[in-house]
Amino acid sequence: MPPPPEPAHAARVLAFDTSTERLAVGVHARGESFVVDAEGGAAASTTLLPHIAALLARAGLAYADLDFIAFGRGPGAFTGLRTACAVAQGLGLGLGRPVLPIDSLLIVAEDARAQAGAARVFEVGVAMDARMSEAYAGRYRWRGGQWQVLQPPGLFSLPVLGQAWADLRMDALAGSALAAFGERLALPPVAASFAQERDRAAALLRLALQAAAAGAGVDAAAALPLYVRDKVALTTHEREAVRAAAAQAP
Repeated sequence: MPPPPEPAHAARVLAFDTSTERLAVGVHARGESFVVDAEGGAAASTTLLPHIAALLARAGLAYADLDFIAFGRGPGAFTGLRTACAVAQGLGLGLGRPVLPIDSLLIVAEDARAQAGAARVFEVGVAMDARMSEAYAGRYRWRGGQWQVLQPPGLFSLPVLGQAWADLRMDALAGSALAAFGERLALPPVAASFAQERDRAAALLRLALQAAAAGAGVDAAAALPLYVRDKVALTTHEREAVRAAAAQAP
């Protein structure tokens, strides 16, 4: 008779995210978590695999020991999302393991919840700097030990986001857009703001374990990044127009 399956919390999980200027990697095995937050951006394409290998070594795991591969699916930097998706697909297909696509804005929400020490109900709006005077934004509620998506991730100009959230009541705001745009990002008053993440890798790993427990794994071939910006490059004329508009902004 085969041994009974291990409980979901005992799953051996690798998780990584390269959607921002910070690279986050985490490994969970035998009740222990190992994480690293490092420089991301352009460096992620060359440093992600070495960081993964180092964490697996610390955890005493080989790639073949993994049960799930989780990755930050976006929204976020175009190149970073392609990097994470490519590595997740490669590992998932090569190992024959399911992958767990994780909402990259939800990672910020989970980190904010940890900073706030919220154990029961916690509603947070996440706004991340998307450059070009725009923000990736979404809203989430923590209740009953799990996250609910109140507003799925989208791309917003600063005025449109301010208008969309003007009459909402939230416990907190979080994300890099708070510091990047300052007073240009007119959002409703809240009890707490978290412009800086404290431990992105740990937040990512907690979400990955929750996704594994919920049976959210998908075939590696179906692991795709979430792009919410149709256009990823501007012409020279458009870049000049953006700079001129930014110079005129208060």
